[in-house]
Amino acid sequence: MPAVSNVLVAGAGLAGAAIATHLAAAGVAVDLIDIKETATALGSGITLQGNALRELRNLGVWEHVRAQGYGFNSVGFRAPDASGTLLVEVPDARTGGGDLPATAGMPRPALARILADRAARAGARVRLGTSYTELSQDAAGVTVTFADGSAGRYDLVVAADGIRSPTRRMLGITTEPCPNGMGIWRAFGPRPQSVTRTDLIYGGPCYIAGFCPTGPDSLYAYIVEDAQDRSALTPPQQLATMLGLAAAYHGPWDEIRPGLTDPTLVNYTWFETHLVPAPWNRGRVVLIGDAAHSCPPTLAQGGAQALEDAAVLAELLLGEPSLGAGLWDAFTARRFERARAVVDGSNQLCQWLLDHEQGDVPGLIARIAALVSQPA
Repeated sequence: MPAVSNVLVAGAGLAGAAIATHLAAAGVAVDLIDIKETATALGSGITLQGNALRELRNLGVWEHVRAQGYGFNSVGFRAPDASGTLLVEVPDARTGGGDLPATAGMPRPALARILADRAARAGARVRLGTSYTELSQDAAGVTVTFADGSAGRYDLVVAADGIRSPTRRMLGITTEPCPNGMGIWRAFGPRPQSVTRTDLIYGGPCYIAGFCPTGPDSLYAYIVEDAQDRSALTPPQQLATMLGLAAAYHGPWDEIRPGLTDPTLVNYTWFETHLVPAPWNRGRVVLIGDAAHSCPPTLAQGGAQALEDAAVLAELLLGEPSLGAGLWDAFTARRFERARAVVDGSNQLCQWLLDHEQGDVPGLIARIAALVSQPA
């Protein structure tokens, strides 16, 4: 018998939709809420490593992801010269197993819709435009007061409510994301036929210039610079600024730039990072995904770690007889050090760039790939 019979999941992003699906499919009554009015995601594209694809397959959505995304098995490294010279193409680790691509890119809104639809099909009750204002727990459950004044009673509340998690603050957890000194421009546009994988250029006027195919006809491109206050720029000015930085990069970039024409498909954010110390639960309320940990996208593991949190927690909730210390100890043992290794590795790659230091990048990437190749 599962440790829980009814659960509230706050946040319908990757982690929240995933755990709602796992639990609802096993017969647990699940309410999945999100403060947003629609089941979409901000941003342009997302890069999903093989271990993320493994979890998406376990959720039963891999065929949808494959149809709407773009899979590939290598990464290219180019020089910041006038030709964007290809220095080397490296086979990427197939961390999800040999029957899945090493990596897949796809539009973030498409992935959000796929996962929200899957949760609903599994039986989760999805309520959008909803949040809670109070959590009151005792030994037997959690009483939740919603923003509209209604209330509910649950065995467990799973807070997958993002990097700015209101639940984290409600629980008195003071850990907050911190900027690391880098900012990233992202833009979504058409995919030239020459773009069939991620290529990265280190150096030039910025730290990184890269791109990832996200579908048969789409890609997202990104430029990493020193973090700056870009908030005063209008959308057309944002597009012009990114294109100005991208003008220094060549090779496929010369085909990509003309397609980046829509200012509404450009965004700028700072790299941030945090890791909530273990344990991630306070009684019958638990943080997962970006609410518990975040890191720069230098290892492209943010989405994968969120999906792994959901899979491990769901497995324990469905396999353990009670919601006690043993379950939380097992969750910590399986998730904390793994997530910390990814956060630390992602931050180390950034720090080497910030310090203009040539660290052991291949070695670090290989270590993380070996780690995440094993199911969480």
